Amino acid sequence: MSQEGLKLTTYFGERSRVKGVLLADELLDIHARHKIRSSILLRGVQGFGAKHRLRSDRLLTLSEDLPLVCLAVDKREQIERLLVDVGSISHEGLMTLERARVYEGALDSEQGTTSGENGPFVLAGTATEQGHGAQDPARAAKLTVYLGRYDRVNGSSAFAAVCQTLHDSGVAGATVLLGVDGTRQGARERARFFARNQNVPLIVVSVGDRHKIGAAIGHLEQMLNKPLFTLERVRVCKRDGMLLEPPHEESSPGEHGRDIRQKLTIVISEAAIHERRSVYLELVRRLRAADAAGATSMRGIWGFHGNHAPHGDRLLSIRRHVPVMTETIDTPERIAALFPIVDELTEGQGLVTSELVPASSALHCAPGL
Repeated sequence: MSQEGLKLTTYFGERSRVKGVLLADELLDIHARHKIRSSILLRGVQGFGAKHRLRSDRLLTLSEDLPLVCLAVDKREQIERLLVDVGSISHEGLMTLERARVYEGALDSEQGTTSGENGPFVLAGTATEQGHGAQDPARAAKLTVYLGRYDRVNGSSAFAAVCQTLHDSGVAGATVLLGVDGTRQGARERARFFARNQNVPLIVVSVGDRHKIGAAIGHLEQMLNKPLFTLERVRVCKRDGMLLEPPHEESSPGEHGRDIRQKLTIVISEAAIHERRSVYLELVRRLRAADAAGATSMRGIWGFHGNHAPHGDRLLSIRRHVPVMTETIDTPERIAALFPIVDELTEGQGLVTSELVPASSALHCAPGL
């Protein structure tokens, strides 16, 4: 079944509080109360926000307030109801609201998708892209698969099987991000000590040519039990160091009173080095020095990009070989000014994508923050 949906994403700090409780708990309580089909709370490993206060898991003094990213996905009317409650919370952070096709179970060919490599694949874009530059020259799509931590396929981890299928279908890259809290089918699933946490949500975020994504979906719907996917438009700017397309240039008013912002996503191995420094660390350092509005890095547990086989940490390896996904959101004009930093640091490696997202700042600090 396919339907028009919305994805609400909130960026904030781990120690942010509202009404005397952690903001993360308040958000997930609201998600559970609204029985949101799928939501996930992701803990970043480093980042900074509007106040440019660096947060990092590498130093104890900087790790007490790591960045968090909370995603909620459901049909449009459900997210719009959720937005009323979430929007009333005073907190420090950023919210984005994006359109996405939501698929659950077998895909409906009448909605513009098909199982099989040769069938048509049509993707509904964001409101901005439908009105401005709908003919995306990169012809790419972002597919997100929503799973549980210990979901299995033929006795193996479902996320590994999904990544292998995406890789075999020729998709440009995929990253597995493990959540620490969230909802699945409207029920709260929170990671706890001394528990298996088998239903704690995780997501597989992949990017690739629309036709290859369509072919992969056909295989995934046969492999998974009642799969949940979202599809969004995206532009692939760089892949393994090759510049394919520049970032978006459009800027216009968005839905729900939000201005259009641009999101750059950079996926690169944690082991990647630039001038003796980890690329993902140097990327955030330089973006912060260049006065970017904010950036968040999230460490994956599995994934691939380009022709590299899906992988995670290697046994007895000194450096971690998991993918790290870094997102930075700013105006298209500022992203254009920041892109040379990204371009230099991804010379010969990594995957860089661009998206237009309606966004709004929520810079009201709760007492004590």
